[in-house]
Amino acid sequence: MPEFRLVPGRKTVIGMIHLQPLPGTPFHEEGTFRDVLDTAVASARALAAGGADGCLIQTVDRVYSVEDTSDPARTVAMGLITEAVVRAVADTPGFLVGVQIMRNAVSASLAVAKVAGGHFIRAGALVGMTLSPHGMVAPDPLAVAEYRKRISAGSVGLITDVDSMHYRWFGGEKPTAEVARAARGMGADAIALGDPDEARTHELVASVRRAAPGLPIILAGHTDHGNAARLLAEADGAFVGTCLEDGGWGGRIDVARVRAYVDIARSLESR
Repeated sequence: MPEFRLVPGRKTVIGMIHLQPLPGTPFHEEGTFRDVLDTAVASARALAAGGADGCLIQTVDRVYSVEDTSDPARTVAMGLITEAVVRAVADTPGFLVGVQIMRNAVSASLAVAKVAGGHFIRAGALVGMTLSPHGMVAPDPLAVAEYRKRISAGSVGLITDVDSMHYRWFGGEKPTAEVARAARGMGADAIALGDPDEARTHELVASVRRAAPGLPIILAGHTDHGNAARLLAEADGAFVGTCLEDGGWGGRIDVARVRAYVDIARSLESR
């Protein structure tokens, strides 16, 4: 089983592979699954060829349950795509493949990663609660820990959002640093955070560094070729999406855009 590991001192660039709606979801179009799979494989190969450190395969099905659940057809489709991506990048040493079944189907994501050979999952929420457009997301960290143990998925890394477009602490102004510390206590191997306001992102990173030393911080979006040097300076890596996709969000990933972004990240490592 592959093991999740971030290389110390390296700015980990993880490209987002945004999937079109999958089987078992209301907006899936019959007959499109093969194209979705092929696009995911092509994007993963572009990320590997461009020097990125990994990818995150993320469902974009438009309407989601807020429970930790996933339609069986959807889960199987995600497993097939993940396995195909893992095979496609097998010749790229150290390339990480992640799984995120939205909105917060953590157990299904763990199952897919474990069985299909993925290295990590991303949870939209692990602790507390967050209000989403689809309702209140109330994660169950005990159930996640028990299921992770039951399927022997301890080597599958768990990155969870603590302050991002997917997660805001609901019920009072709890400092993001405290949320991050709680997430680490519940089994998170790294946390994701980020804000459209660049100054606030810097403040969030600094606060987590103080409260949870050694906890890896991945930027949860909002980076591009223009701001990556500034935003990545103090973080350990970033989930990178739109700026790598041909035609914008949801497009096939372009290898030249990946190389340009990775060059910026690597220049920071030599400072």
